[in-house]
Amino acid sequence: MSQKIEELFQEGIRRYESGEAAKTLIPSFESICKGSPKAAAAWTCLSWLYLLEGQAEKALKAAQTAVKLDPVDAQPRVNLTLAMLELKKTGVRQQVEAIKQILARDPEQIEGVKSNLQEGGNRRPAWPHLSKIYNWLFEED
Repeated sequence: MSQKIEELFQEGIRRYESGEAAKTLIPSFESICKGSPKAAAAWTCLSWLYLLEGQAEKALKAAQTAVKLDPVDAQPRVNLTLAMLELKKTGVRQQVEAIKQILARDPEQIEGVKSNLQEGGNRRPAWPHLSKIYNWLFEED
């Protein structure tokens, strides 16, 4: 990412962490992704924001881009899986297995994924697919 895009990205993260609504952050992250189309983290954030706003089709496309750019990061796959569940797409089980393999190889990602899922539950209460994926990833044997 260029320095300006990186600064915009960090500002967007700060705004999100301070509790700003996903709806108002989406245009900023769309701009960041347009300005730096190979920034996997920005695509991951954009897909998450779309999910929080119930825009599963847009979330699916953004998450697919993020996974393509960074296939060993668990969070974009979590976002992709959530979008797939919301859109009733096939392939969910394969994504869950891929996420489990990533987390087994890189346990440092576990807390981040758990934290993001919990944050999603706070920001979008009664999100049935969120609790479903959490259980699949962390409460099964």
